[in-house]
Amino acid sequence: MADYKNMMIISSAFRGVKSFSLAPVTQDCPYVEALFDPSSGILAVITKVKKTQLHMVPRLDENGQPMRLKVPNNETGKTVKEQRIQIETFSEFYITEKQEIKDFINIFAMNAEGFDIDQFFVDVKETKVSPIIMP
Repeated sequence: MADYKNMMIISSAFRGVKSFSLAPVTQDCPYVEALFDPSSGILAVITKVKKTQLHMVPRLDENGQPMRLKVPNNETGKTVKEQRIQIETFSEFYITEKQEIKDFINIFAMNAEGFDIDQFFVDVKETKVSPIIMP
């Protein structure tokens, strides 16, 4: 396996919780960034590969302000008009297994040995559906 070491692992916050992320340090790094979500134990990796996706965005008036609906949408509760546009975004993938996250970090992070990532891993309890909530 190649030893790329073209990212740096840094302390960060994810949704207000102490976490870590990886930032590229060379031009040839295949990733834009990687973010760890400590509440779910998932590493989200953003690649440099771009894709075109359709997204709903607010429709703007001539002043750049969102156009309001005359009556709020009963199904969605939205109060502004929307339009569907094509947006070029970066592809992403998600690493969910703790060992695979560690392997990814050891392959790509130049400072993996000196960074204690174990402090960010917590046991994610299995989500159970409440018997009160019915589909």
